[in-house]
Order: sequence, then C-alpha cells, then structure tokens
Amino acid sequence: MNENVENLVLEHLRAIRADMARLADSMRTMQTEMSAMRQHLAGVVTLQEHDHGDIAALKSRVDRIEKRLDLVE
Repeated sequence: MNENVENLVLEHLRAIRADMARLADSMRTMQTEMSAMRQHLAGVVTLQEHDHGDIAALKSRVDRIEKRLDLVE
C-alpha cells in the first residue's frame, strides 16, 4: 500500500509540474502581449501630442485671421 501512495503522490506532483509549465507559458505570452500594447499606446500618445500641437497652431491662425478681419467680439 505504501508503494501505491508513493505512486499517487508522484502522479499528483507530475500533474502540478505540468500545470505550472502551462502557467509559465501563459505568463510569457501575456508579457509579450503587454509589451506590444505598451508600445502601441506610446505611439498613440505621441500622435495625440502632435495633434494637440497642430490644433494649437490652427487656433492661433484663426485668432489672427479673426483679428485682421475685425471679427473678434
């Protein structure tokens, strides 16, 4: 009976090891995906900052045009 218990414990340990290996693979995949998402988000933020600069320049131009045409209230 002692041998059966030992075999049962070994089976459980092997199953746990297999589960841990699957979890480790899953974590590596998630880390890769998170890294890609961070890079994508950094690109989006850069574009947004550029767009804010363009909008500010356009606002300045519109303000000058309104001032020259005496359209300012």
